[in-house]
Amino acid sequence: MATGLLLINLGTPDAPTTTAVRRYLREFLGDPRVLDMNRVSRTLLLELAILPTRPRKSAHAYQQIWDGERGSPLLFHGRDLAAGVAARLGADWHVELGMRYGAPALGDALDRLIAAEVDRVVALPLYPQYASSSTGSSLEHLYALAGARNNVPPLCVVPPFFADDGFVAAAAGIARPRLDRFGPDHVVFSFHGLPERHMRAGDPSGSHCLASPSCCDAVAGPARDCYRAQCFATANALVARLALPADGWTVGFQSRLGRVPWIKPYTDEVLPALARRGVRKVSVMCPAFVADCLETIEEIGLRAAAQWKLDGGDALELVPSLNAEPAWIDAVVTLARRAAGTVPAQVG
Repeated sequence: MATGLLLINLGTPDAPTTTAVRRYLREFLGDPRVLDMNRVSRTLLLELAILPTRPRKSAHAYQQIWDGERGSPLLFHGRDLAAGVAARLGADWHVELGMRYGAPALGDALDRLIAAEVDRVVALPLYPQYASSSTGSSLEHLYALAGARNNVPPLCVVPPFFADDGFVAAAAGIARPRLDRFGPDHVVFSFHGLPERHMRAGDPSGSHCLASPSCCDAVAGPARDCYRAQCFATANALVARLALPADGWTVGFQSRLGRVPWIKPYTDEVLPALARRGVRKVSVMCPAFVADCLETIEEIGLRAAAQWKLDGGDALELVPSLNAEPAWIDAVVTLARRAAGTVPAQVG
């Protein structure tokens, strides 16, 4: 019998239209792990403040990145990755892509694996760093879907791979030739941001998170599952692999919304500060995303690049995400086989 591999990503609208984006945002932002407030407050915020205006703005942004033939980059890169991984794993595995929100739905992907009569399911959330609003939400939903079945399928989960050798090597392998060609003065590692309260909610000690400048120096103890600490660990691993100088790189967090404090430093403040320092060419890597999407192509590659020139810089180059690069396919295969117990656990 075959082993099932379920690749999980966040999701994307079906089309770059206001109606499709509104439908997607209602599902996404209606998740209590994303807007973590009581149900009444979440509904009021969503229906009265966000959905009347944001879908139109977001639809315009999606139109900037939508491929006329293949559609959403997040989706077609995900499909390419699934196809490449399936080819590498062979007939003993059955691979499906499922989205937490939108299509292909996570439940439909699980149904297809069960219909293929797999003897177990390996779930691989495609989020390198753990966050309750991404990994946590996806796994909660998957567990609910699996648990609702009369015959509950055996599940095993690939843990966050924020410092996995294959992941880091694949990302560095994409970046290295581009950095060599572009010759940036500075490299920015821009991760997706989260509200500070999300970090504090995940601190089992109740006293460690964001309490000191060094709180995220190590992924251990109270920071074992900390998203911000795992982001810094990813950045440090890439810096070592790329042999960047100590003063040649900076971490930032992007995509913040609203007035509540989000984890710092903010990418949209880091970049202008670099321009004021005299940095003229900057490369931006987005290692929280394994596939190019709205947050990488539009937010960084288009908007941030345009703002960089207004701030006095010469050029900003976005380093592409892993997408379906062969080295990333190999890394996913290794992660899946390791979780299934068919390759030794990583040492070190």
